[in-house]
Parts: sequence; C-alpha cells; structure tokens
Amino acid sequence: MPETAVHIASGKVRELYALDEERLLLVASDRISTFDVILPTEIPDKGRVLTGLSAFWFARTGHIVPNHLLAVREDGRSLECRRLEMLPVEVVVRGYLSGSGWKDYLATGAVCGQALPTGLVESDRLPQPIVTPATKAASGHDENIDATTAAELVGAARWTEVEAVALALYRFAAEHADARGIILADTKFELGLDRAGTLVLGDEALTPDSSRFWPADGYAPGGPQPSYDKQYVRDYCESLGWDKTSPGPEVPAAVVAGTRARYVEAFEALTGLAFDTYLADPQVVLR
Repeated sequence: MPETAVHIASGKVRELYALDEERLLLVASDRISTFDVILPTEIPDKGRVLTGLSAFWFARTGHIVPNHLLAVREDGRSLECRRLEMLPVEVVVRGYLSGSGWKDYLATGAVCGQALPTGLVESDRLPQPIVTPATKAASGHDENIDATTAAELVGAARWTEVEAVALALYRFAAEHADARGIILADTKFELGLDRAGTLVLGDEALTPDSSRFWPADGYAPGGPQPSYDKQYVRDYCESLGWDKTSPGPEVPAAVVAGTRARYVEAFEALTGLAFDTYLADPQVVLR
C-alpha cells in the first residue's frame, strides 16, 4: 500500500483509501457476508474476482455512461478511482422475479410500486426489465422505495437519466451474458456525480456480489435458481439454525472451495479469460 494512501472507510467487502483530493483506492478483500453479517472465514481470491469483473465491465460500458475507473493495480484486487458525490439511492434493475422482488410481488402484486401481470411464479422472466430503487442503509438491509421517492431524493430529471442509464447497462450486460450461457436476473448499480455534475457509474459493477447470475442451461421458473454467488455459504449457514446475528459461523473447507469455484466460474464465463491469466496480468481485463 502506498504510504500516501489514507484509510477512510471499511465496508463489508471493501477497504477505501484516499490517494489524494481527486483519487480513491478501492481494495476488495476476500471477506464474505451472509444476511448482512461478515463471516469469520474468507473465500480465497473472491476480492480479485470482484475487482477483475468490475474492471472488465467498466472497460466495456463507457459508451453508455462514464465510470470512475482510473487503473487496476497489479495485486488484482485494487482499483484506482475518481472521487464522486454518490447519489443516495441504489438502483436495482430486474429482468426476472426473484429475491425481495418476488416477496414484494407475493404481498402486493407489484415490485416497488410497479404493477406486474398476475400469475407470475418465482424466477419468471418479466415482460420487460424494471428499475427498482432502494435507499442505502448504513447498517442492516437496504429498503426498497418507489420511483416517486427516488425522484424526490435526487431530482426528477436526474432520476429519469438514472433509470435510462441503468436499463441500458442491464440490457448490454444481459445480452453479453446470454451469449455465454448465463442469465443476468438482476443487478445493482451505484451512481454518482463528478465535479462537473456528470452522472458516473461507481462502486462495483455486474459482479456476483451485486448481481444474480444464473446458468441458463438449468433455468426452470417456479422456484429459486442455482446462482454464481454465495449460495453455498448461505445454504450452509441456513442449515445450522444460526440466528443470523453476529458473530457468524465458521465455514468448512468444502463450502469455501465450492463458493470460490462458483465465483471463478462466473469470472471465466463472462470474460472469456482464464482466471490464472488475470492473476498473472490484471490489465488483461481492460483490453
């Protein structure tokens, strides 16, 4: 770590450092959380998967919206980024009915106030992708909100721009993933403003931590789908009868290995690169 880097924040996965007044360093650890609790066991190389995939997408979506990426560090887990004023909403784009969206639909027939056709089942493909905002929680779960509330938080014109950008990003990534046998069920974006007031994509993008990626060859609506993420860890923790409060349980080696394999499989399928190639030369994802 450069001596000039000043630690300014810790997240569930990332450590944030200030390099100077214009730049930040985002370092993705191998920590994993379930039910908003950081577990004591890490998943080897998870942070490098998140960093490499984010950089891969940043390098390919600049025609849709500018992003904060300046450079990928040689450790494969650190990104140099522009400082932004982040918007106070997270933007989830859903192409399929899953997670909190499915729970919302069961209760109300809508997701974040957006009415959907009756008779849908869990994991169904939606007639068209929808944008569902959420407030950012400092701790605990983010709270889904409707578009009217989001527009009040960021301004109506800005929210219209955010919705258009988020849908364009989702459609671009979903088409890319579909060609590689992967369904992008939903994904979360965080956007901010640079000093000129331009909308900029920040944080991470289109990773297994911020998205639901499903293998297309096993897709079967009517229940949960296998997923390229922390599913193995979640299922293990659920099996223990754990009360989902801190401290979290240790994770056995077999579950760690299975989880790492899913993250790496997602990286390789989406990028078309061997993960070892990325480890040897992180710049490869930018080409």
